[in-house]
Amino acid sequence: MAAQGYFELNNKPSIIAWTSVVGPKEGQGPLAKYFDEVLSDDTMGLPSYEKTESAMMGKAARMALNKAGLAEDDVSVMLGGDLLNQIIGSGYAARDMKIPFLGLYGACSTMAESLLIGSLILSGGYGQYALCMTSSHFSSAERQYRFPLEHGNQRPPSAQWTVTGSGATVLTTNPQLKGPVVESVTLGAISDKGIKDVNNMGAAMAPAAAETITNHLVGSGMTPSDYDHIITGDLGRVGSDLLLDLLAVNGVDIKSRHFDCGCEIYGDMKGIEAGGSGCGCSAAVLNGYFIP
Repeated sequence: MAAQGYFELNNKPSIIAWTSVVGPKEGQGPLAKYFDEVLSDDTMGLPSYEKTESAMMGKAARMALNKAGLAEDDVSVMLGGDLLNQIIGSGYAARDMKIPFLGLYGACSTMAESLLIGSLILSGGYGQYALCMTSSHFSSAERQYRFPLEHGNQRPPSAQWTVTGSGATVLTTNPQLKGPVVESVTLGAISDKGIKDVNNMGAAMAPAAAETITNHLVGSGMTPSDYDHIITGDLGRVGSDLLLDLLAVNGVDIKSRHFDCGCEIYGDMKGIEAGGSGCGCSAAVLNGYFIP
């Protein structure tokens, strides 16, 4: 049985640097000690949340380059995205860095998308270093996708809290530099089951997550027991439960290995409802907790 979207990489890139920057609220969660930097002010002293988001991404990207010991002109390609219109946060961060740039929009999957595309580019021999970065900000995302902050609307139990955070990862095919290796990538497809509630993103995303995980297992010939963790970005509590149910229908059990970044970044913090979300959710947890 062929698996759509599965690609084994011939020249496997290594992850050699990673950074995470998060806001004050994220710094109160159970993963706080793992992040490289927790901001004391979610504006960073800037006049708009959008400018803050861009600055946060630029900060994470430069920190990653410093960790890798690279200059900007060493990097073949920079890939990044955010939740803002026309991904302006990433665009302005890239403007200041003078690195060939591909702007991406995968919503909450953008960190994975940047790593996926960066890995394919490097594996194909089209460069030696790739910088992958993503960010989101609660205050910029809420007023763009849901309600003005001043509205003070009541949030239902299925709602998720957009993470104020950014993450950056450096990939390389330089054989002298070793780190965790990207063995393969699996592209997901859109799976629309008709969920129209903007406050129930977990239900909207779970079907695509289930299909992508299934395709990856088929393509790789692996089973869930071959993995230490099977990680989703931000299905939250509602979406995570649905994911387990959808996979179980096909005889796939990942319950003992599943970890959702959106469920874990805030833990049981009050007012968060179903968990975290946003581009910065998986970016911060991946680069702050998992890769190290």
